[in-house]
Amino acid sequence: MARANSSHRPPGRPRSSVDAVVFEATLRTIHELGYTRATVDRIAAAAGVAKTTIYRRWPSKGELITACLVDAFGALPLTGTDREKDLATAIRWGAAKIGEPGVGAAFAGVFTDAVSDPALRRVLATRLQDPYRRALQEALGEPENRVLFIIDVVVGTLLHRMGITGEPMVDDDVDTLVEMVQRLLR
Repeated sequence: MARANSSHRPPGRPRSSVDAVVFEATLRTIHELGYTRATVDRIAAAAGVAKTTIYRRWPSKGELITACLVDAFGALPLTGTDREKDLATAIRWGAAKIGEPGVGAAFAGVFTDAVSDPALRRVLATRLQDPYRRALQEALGEPENRVLFIIDVVVGTLLHRMGITGEPMVDDDVDTLVEMVQRLLR
């Protein structure tokens, strides 16, 4: 007989635990195999979960990758007290995140998929881009179209470098990018 005040937990791992395991497996699999070869089957196997577990949470590979990127990036570390410092912090933070194993390849791969998938473009815009755009708009006091341009310049440059060289942008080049983009705010 169960005690009246005991809490009942459904069988299986807690959702947040499964999400963390799947996200880690996703980035590791992409890092090891590349975006295209990192199928949901392979990610599920690497995470030690059923493919149905993944599809219950994320109905497509694109939505899984987007959720994984949102988790990997976390919140923008902005203070809202100094525009130039906040912009520099955001660019350096983005460069560091894109340089983490699997993140740049995941980012570039899901963008490539989105070119021919309007539903995925909406997911990327609403779940990945919009929260960062709003945070930057608030911190920088700039209109949406200007912040979107800054995001395009920075992310496009960082991903282009990763795609061309296979390596994240070096610190000296990130500093140059920071200086170049800061001029847009003056």
